[in-house]
Amino acid sequence: MHNERLNEPAGRGSVSPRVIVGAAIVAERKVLACARAHPPELAGMWEFPGGKVEPGESETAALVRECQEELGVRIVVGDRIGDDIPLGHRRTVLKIFAARLVDGNPTALEHAELRWLGRDELDDVPWLPADAPIVVALREGTLLE
Repeated sequence: MHNERLNEPAGRGSVSPRVIVGAAIVAERKVLACARAHPPELAGMWEFPGGKVEPGESETAALVRECQEELGVRIVVGDRIGDDIPLGHRRTVLKIFAARLVDGNPTALEHAELRWLGRDELDDVPWLPADAPIVVALREGTLLE
């Protein structure tokens, strides 16, 4: 169970970064990777599924919602992987969580392609630069053992 603050709208003068969450969905010692379909400049690059945390939504609730929308699956969110990854001149931060499937088979509803990658296959796809530190953490950690 995660105790976390809700992503609340920034107050006057506040510079709280926008939060994007991603899921490293692991099954049978492999992690799910998703190929971007759009925008054109990112098409063909690989990422972990996820998206923006909406105002009033917890990070874990956003991740569950995003995986349902993008993949048609239900997940259980686990521990954080790695540190916050600053994006967009620090106006946005990416947070990746370990996750596992509890219902459904992932379908590429919003992505061009999906692949399950083992530790020795992580370099088989071109990852988005923001996801690269998480790939390193997965390679060096125990999640894919």
